Amino acid sequence: MNNRVNFSWLIKMAWRDSRRNFSRLLLFISSIILGIAALVAIYSLGDNVRRDVDQQAATLIGADLQVSTNKPVEPAMQQLLDSIGQERSEEQYFASMVMFTKNQGTRLVQVRALQGPFPYYGQLETVPQNAGKAFKNKQAALVDNTLMLQYDAQPGDSIKVGAVTFEIAGTLMKAPGQTGLSSSIAPVVYIPLQYLEQTGLSQKGSRINYRFYYKLDKTVNVQQLVQQLEPKLDKEGYNVETIETQKESSGRSFNDLNNFLSLVGFIALLLGCVGVASSIHIYIKEKISTIAILRCLGTQSKQAFLIYLIQIVAIGCIGAVLGAALGTLILQFLPLVLKDLVAVTITTAISWRAIGQGILLGIFISLLFALLPLISLRKISPLNTLRVSVDENTATKDKAKWLVYLLILLFVLVFTYLQLGNWTRSIFFTIGVVVAFLFLVLVAMLMMWLVRKFFPSSWSYLWRQGLANLYRPNNQSVILIVSIGLGTAFICILLSVQGILLNRITLSASGNQPNMVLFDIQSQQQQQVLSLAQQHKLPVLQQVPIVNMRLQQINSRTSANYQDDSLSPRNIFAREYRVTYRDSLTASETVNKGKWTGTTGNSANIQISVEEGWAKRNNIAIGDTMVFNVQGAMIATTVGSLREVDWNRIQTNFLVVFPTGVLEEAPQFHVLLTRVENEQSSARFQQAVVRQFPNVSIIDLGLVLKTLDDILSKIGFVIKFMAGFSIITGLIVLIASVLISRYQRVKESVLLRTLGASRKQIIVITALEYFFLGALAAATGILLSLVGSWALAKYLFKTSFVVEPLPLVIVLFAISILTVIIGLMNSRSILNKPPLEVLRKET
Repeated sequence: MNNRVNFSWLIKMAWRDSRRNFSRLLLFISSIILGIAALVAIYSLGDNVRRDVDQQAATLIGADLQVSTNKPVEPAMQQLLDSIGQERSEEQYFASMVMFTKNQGTRLVQVRALQGPFPYYGQLETVPQNAGKAFKNKQAALVDNTLMLQYDAQPGDSIKVGAVTFEIAGTLMKAPGQTGLSSSIAPVVYIPLQYLEQTGLSQKGSRINYRFYYKLDKTVNVQQLVQQLEPKLDKEGYNVETIETQKESSGRSFNDLNNFLSLVGFIALLLGCVGVASSIHIYIKEKISTIAILRCLGTQSKQAFLIYLIQIVAIGCIGAVLGAALGTLILQFLPLVLKDLVAVTITTAISWRAIGQGILLGIFISLLFALLPLISLRKISPLNTLRVSVDENTATKDKAKWLVYLLILLFVLVFTYLQLGNWTRSIFFTIGVVVAFLFLVLVAMLMMWLVRKFFPSSWSYLWRQGLANLYRPNNQSVILIVSIGLGTAFICILLSVQGILLNRITLSASGNQPNMVLFDIQSQQQQQVLSLAQQHKLPVLQQVPIVNMRLQQINSRTSANYQDDSLSPRNIFAREYRVTYRDSLTASETVNKGKWTGTTGNSANIQISVEEGWAKRNNIAIGDTMVFNVQGAMIATTVGSLREVDWNRIQTNFLVVFPTGVLEEAPQFHVLLTRVENEQSSARFQQAVVRQFPNVSIIDLGLVLKTLDDILSKIGFVIKFMAGFSIITGLIVLIASVLISRYQRVKESVLLRTLGASRKQIIVITALEYFFLGALAAATGILLSLVGSWALAKYLFKTSFVVEPLPLVIVLFAISILTVIIGLMNSRSILNKPPLEVLRKET
C-alpha cells in the first residue's frame, strides 16, 4: 500500500470489523451515557432557569423598586421615601411567637405586617384564591402552608399574634421570592399593618425590619432613579433592590447551585471515561491477533490505528446522542428535585444548545480516553501472529501515552474552569479529583498485592479461587474500586455531614445544656418571666442583657472616611450591633490576644473585647479606639482583647462584649436560657409565655433540630440524586466489564468444568469474586468519605468528628449485594455454554 490514507477503505474496514462487535462497542460507550445525560440535563436546566429568572424577576421582587432598612424611619427619610412614587406599599417584618387558638400550639414565625397592594407583579398564592387580597381589609391573617399542616389548622380558625387574635383568611402557598427551603427555616404569617400597633409587638427595642415597595411609571428610568437615590440611602444604611439587581442575585445564586451540580455530573462522566479506557484496553487486547494479521497483509500501523479510531468515534457519537436524549428526558424531572431550592417556577423546554454541547463533549471525551489503549496499536507488529503477548514495558515507556495523560489533565482543568470561572478553585478541584482517583487506584493495587502476597492457602478451594480472580488477567478490580468507590464516597460524605450537624445540636442539648432560649424580654418583664419559669420548675441557666447600638467611629474615622478605602468595608457602620456586658467570660469564649477586663472600676478607659474573626475581617487590632452610639449617647472604648468564640454552641454569643459598670442604665432587653426536659413541659411553658408576654419570642431546640433535619433532607435529596449518577455509572462499568471479558470467563469456566467443577461451584466462585469486589469498592469509598468528613468537621464546622456506623454498614452491605447480583446476572449465560464452544473458537 502507498502512504496516502484511503479513508473510504478505512471506513469500510471499520464497519466490517464492527458488525460482529457492534453491541460490545456500544456497551463500551454506555459508560459515558449517564455522565452526558447528567450534564445535558443540567445545562438545559441552566438555560431554562436563566430564561425563567429573566421572565419572572419582577414576580420575585414583586415591585419595580424595593427599599429596606433595619431601623425606624426618621421623618426626613420618610419624606424622601414618600417622594419616590405614587404607588407604594409598606411592610414591617420581624420574628415573633404565634399561638393557634384551636389547639394552643405555639411557634416562632416571621410576621409580615403589610399595607398596600403589594405584590404589583405576581401574587400571594393562597387557598382560597382570593385570600391574598381579602385579608388586608379585615382583622385576618395568611398562614404558611407548613404551619397549617403542622398545627392542623383550617381557614376560618384563628391565630394569636401578640395581643391580637386574627382569623385565618387562607393558607399561604407561595409569596414573591419564597422557596420551600426558606419556608422551612422561617414560616411566614401575613397580617395587615394597621393592626401591628395593637399587637404590642412594635415597641422600643423591638427588632423590626422595614421594606417599602414601589410600582413606577413605565416612563421612569429605574437605573437613573437608583443612582440619584443611592448616595442618600446608602449613607443612612438603607438597601435598594430593583428587578435588574434581583435578576443578578438570583442568577448568581442559581449559578452556584448549577456549577455544583455540573461538577458532580462531570465526576460521573469521568468515572464513565475510566470505564471507556478500561473497556477499550481489553477490547484491543482481544484484537491483537486480528491487527497482526492485517499487518502481515501489508496494513500500516497508522492505518490499523485509524480503523479502530473510526470505530470509537462513530460509537462515541451514538453514545453521545443517546446520552443527550436521556438528559432531555431527565430534565423533565429536575424541577421536582429542585423545587424547594429555587424561587422561580422552572420550565422544561428543550435546549438545543445544551444538546449540542453534550454531543460534542461526548464525542471528544470518548475519543480522548480511548486514545490511551488505541495508541498501543502502533506497537503491534506482524510477529504478534506468532507471539500474541504485548510488550507491556514498551507500552508504558511510550511517550505518546504521557501526552494523552497531559491532555486529559488539561481537559479536566479547563472544563472545571468553564464551570467555576476561577483558576484557583479549578486547580484545587482538579487536584482533588486526581488525588481521589490516585488514592482509589493505589488502594486497589495495594489490595491486589496483599491478596497475592498473603494468599490464604488454608482456605477452601472455592474461596481461594474467588479471591484469586481479583488479580487474574483481565480483572476489573481497579476500575470497579475507582468507579463504585467514588460514588459511594459521595453518598457517605453526605450522610456523615448530615450526622455531624445533627449530632452537634443534639450534643448541645444533652446533659445540663440549655435547650430553650427566650429573647426580647423587656427590663420591666424580667422578674415576671423568671417567676413564670420557677412556677414551671425550669432552671434559669443564663440571663443575658442586650443593648442595641451603632458603631460611630474607628480610630477617629467615620463611615465617610472609609468611602474610598477598600481595606475596611463601610457596612461595618451600617449595621446595628447587639452587645452585652458582664464581668467574666463564658465557656464558649477564649481570649487569644490582649487581656480581658471584666469591670471598669474607676477607670475612664473602657476596655472592650471583640470577636477575633470579625476583627480580622475589618482590620481591627488591640489598642484601636471605637466609639458607639447608644440611643444618642456616645461611648468611647478601646479594644482590650480579641476572643475566639465557639458559634456552634446553643447559647448567646456576641461580636462585642462590654465590661460591667457602663451599660447598666442603657435601654436594653434580656435573654433567658433554660432547659425543658420533655415536649409536654415545653408546650405548657411556651403557651404560658405567649399568653402573658406576647412580645417574648422562644427558640425551642427540639424544633430547631427538626427544622435542620428537614433542610438537610431537602438539600441531601438533591446531592443524593446527583451522586446516584456516579453509583449507576459505576454499576454500568461493572456490567460492561463483565461482558467485555465474557470470552475469557468462558475459557476459565471450561477449564474448571474440565477439571471437575460443578455448575454450583462456578456460581459460588463468581459470587465470591463479585462480593469481594463490591465490598472492597464500597469499603474504599467509605474510607475516603471518612477522611473527607473528618476534614469538614475539623476545618469547616469546627466540631468533633463522630462516626455513625449503622448508615455506613448499610451502604457497605447494599453495594456488596448489588454487585454480586449484577455479576451473577451477567455471568448467567457463561455458565450455560458447553466446553466445545470454546474449543471450536480456539480452532
